[in-house]
Amino acid sequence: MIKIALAQQDFLVGDMPGNLEKILATVAAARDAGARLVVFPELALTGYPPEDLLLRPGFMRSVHRAMEKLTAAVEGIDVVVGHPWMADGERYNAASWLRDGGVAGRYFKHELPNYAVFDEARYFTRGTRPLVVELGGCRVGVLVCEDSWAEGPAAKAKTAGAQLLLAPNASPYRDGKLTDREWMFRERAGETGLPMVYCNLVGGQDDLVFDGRSALVDGGGDIVALGPLCEDHLLLADFDPATQAFTAADWPAPPVDEMAELYIALARGLRDYVRKNGFSDVVFGLSGGIDSALTLALAADALGPEHVHVVMMPSRYTSQLSLDLAAEQAEALGVDYRTISIEESFEALTHVLAPSFEGHAVDLTEENLQARIRGNIVMALSNKFGWLPLATSNKSELAVGYSTIYGDMCGGFSPLKDVLKTHVFSLSRWRNEANRDDAAVARMSLATTANGAEAVPTGVIERPPSAELRHDQLDEDSLPPYDVLDEVLHRFVDLDWSISDIVADGYDEAMVRRVAGMVLRNEYKRRQGAPGTRVTSRGFGRDRRYPMTSGWREAVSSKQ
Repeated sequence: MIKIALAQQDFLVGDMPGNLEKILATVAAARDAGARLVVFPELALTGYPPEDLLLRPGFMRSVHRAMEKLTAAVEGIDVVVGHPWMADGERYNAASWLRDGGVAGRYFKHELPNYAVFDEARYFTRGTRPLVVELGGCRVGVLVCEDSWAEGPAAKAKTAGAQLLLAPNASPYRDGKLTDREWMFRERAGETGLPMVYCNLVGGQDDLVFDGRSALVDGGGDIVALGPLCEDHLLLADFDPATQAFTAADWPAPPVDEMAELYIALARGLRDYVRKNGFSDVVFGLSGGIDSALTLALAADALGPEHVHVVMMPSRYTSQLSLDLAAEQAEALGVDYRTISIEESFEALTHVLAPSFEGHAVDLTEENLQARIRGNIVMALSNKFGWLPLATSNKSELAVGYSTIYGDMCGGFSPLKDVLKTHVFSLSRWRNEANRDDAAVARMSLATTANGAEAVPTGVIERPPSAELRHDQLDEDSLPPYDVLDEVLHRFVDLDWSISDIVADGYDEAMVRRVAGMVLRNEYKRRQGAPGTRVTSRGFGRDRRYPMTSGWREAVSSKQ
């Protein structure tokens, strides 16, 4: 039996000293646990993705120095670790097999993804040779991330004699990702018939979040054991070369449903962005509406209620219901809550602008003034106390521009940036259901509420969405119902369907053209918005990159 340790851990991009220290501590822990081999994720030494840091010669020199220290320190256990590497003037995405102060082999990644959030062809040269190393009488082949998703590299390893595959990964989360990985496992098993050790990165990095869920996969492509979602863990397993069977030791992977998975990923992405950028606390506007309410629950769960500050900023258009619901939720979750009226500021601005606006009717301008006053207040609190400001807009609003630039879009991070409005409601309901399950609260470290109150008040979930920037305003005055809007956005934004295809699927043509036109016209807003955790296959930013200046008019032309 060969005991293998999988280091499903978080490595901060660019922090070579810190990452090296963590790797060495994990190597020692794995050795103490009796492991013969410990596997780290892709580019663990630098964190993933290091992006243009890779282009700096000083950065690469630091990588080489750190690898020299790591190699010399390895004793009594084999280590497979991911890192960039310069060789013969070329830069590679590498995985090195270290053994007793030396390098038993070094593998260069073959398949360089250059789609969606990946830009590896920008930085790396493709490798071509397999790496197979003998360990305890078993010949072990190494792959790196995309190599396990493509046909060819695994077969090369088998041809070179591999009996077991190791696959260090930095595979970011998105909806449906585990299902796609299960398909990949079956594909590689069908190609090679070999079992696989799949070790994935965990943690938030800018707008990406890595979900972990490392896996042991048998030769038939079935998952034998699955690591936990978005949790750091040193996972141990025994492998029998004779039977090619795994035995997992205490892998804590409770099943989670779709909304739980999404919520956990969003909370991890928020927590890591805040902490890794040197902040302890966050601040944002709490309006009594669903988006800020879900943001509050997420922030309290991710950071702890004592690190969350919210401010209600009422105007003449703010209802008593909004005031009551905001106060109710803040009290239930035990966060710092204050009220700062914007009425005096709004009156002052409308007064000084009156000469310039004379002869022009009140319109969207006055609505946006209120949002921007609120943005200023949140930013002032951020500056004064060092709290990271959060923007609370969701994907549906950002898609069609139903948000105010320099107003409610103000923030250093946008937790709901890639969450459609219908999912905002679903997540809020899920959070309340989880609140009634003590085991779920403990397992996921959810914030407890006072006297068993709801984390997101039912009154917030059930009320019709409104920006409350004018009397009796509802979102549906300006937008299609969200259940319809989100279906159109999913097809146009996520799936890149044409207008005619969406219409053929049963949607009103005029409405579809209007929505699509709004999406295209508001690219400039999104470019100036805060980053936020990417949880779909087409998040705004890394995934979907449209020009701000464009003459393409499919969305608004009558025929295409």
